[in-house]
Amino acid sequence: MGGFTLVVVADQERASALAAVRAEIDRVEQQLDASHGENLELAEKLTALRSQIAEQDAELADTTGFLK
Repeated sequence: MGGFTLVVVADQERASALAAVRAEIDRVEQQLDASHGENLELAEKLTALRSQIAEQDAELADTTGFLK
């Protein structure tokens, strides 16, 4: 009977460890999804800033004033 109890306890520990790993995977996937959304938002802001810089560079480079 003792060996059977040991096997059951070991199986329960494995199942518990597996559940913990799955929960951690879910948590990490949620963080990854959130950071992906944040990265897209930051990329959009960066693109807008680069466009503004390009416009300002063009204005500064236009010494004849034709672009105004």
